[in-house]
Amino acid sequence: MDSALIYALLAIFVIGATSITLAALLSFSILARMIELMISLSVGMMLSTSLLHALPEAFEMHVEPDRLFITLLIGLLAFFLLEKFAILRHSHHHEGDGHHHEEGFDKHEAGHSGWMILVGHGFHCITDGILISAAFLTNFYLGLITALAILAHEIPQQVGDFIVLLNAGFTRKRALFYSMSNTVTSMTGALIGYFTLERAQNLIPYVLTLASAGFIYIALSDLMPQMQRRSTVRQTIPQIILVALGIGIIFLITHSPPSHSH
Repeated sequence: MDSALIYALLAIFVIGATSITLAALLSFSILARMIELMISLSVGMMLSTSLLHALPEAFEMHVEPDRLFITLLIGLLAFFLLEKFAILRHSHHHEGDGHHHEEGFDKHEAGHSGWMILVGHGFHCITDGILISAAFLTNFYLGLITALAILAHEIPQQVGDFIVLLNAGFTRKRALFYSMSNTVTSMTGALIGYFTLERAQNLIPYVLTLASAGFIYIALSDLMPQMQRRSTVRQTIPQIILVALGIGIIFLITHSPPSHSH
């Protein structure tokens, strides 16, 4: 088995095990504050992964810049449409998230959306698997930082999913089982990505550009607006520190030799 595929599957297993374990723990209100911290860290990691590494890597692969910018534009619009049809961002609202919803709003919505959440997250996990495979096929360091950025986003998303599933009437054990099944879905995506992209290397820069579009869109349209709801100086300072920490983590990894070795 090729090392890129082994790394991709191992990364997905670690992401799944970590996010599911933390989701089960963070679903208890005493630890809910950690969700907000992960959101801020995720913004820094997703934006820096896209703008400081994945996109530059794609542009170094001798593809016409116009084609990649068109791909980026299509990707941003595609994620917008996916969100419009409630496929991608299915866990934006959940009880206990600190937002001021009308009483009973989330529980009512969750009652009709529990299975939609599973379908949406399944699609999302297949995409994550393909992107992780594409990154590891490019080089180890890009695979590593892509996996880290997905992990940082997956934790608050998994927590949101877990809470909404519980509100939708799922037992804790059943919600945990379906959450674990997403790891298998991600591995399926990784296998699809590996066997498709290994035979079509020319597609990798386009996949990296689409991955960047997804990270940028999620960070700007979903995560940052949630951060803006915390408007006091005392709430803002930790956000700035964690965004900077996320950027710093990616910067250190990408500038550690040999960051561009294949």
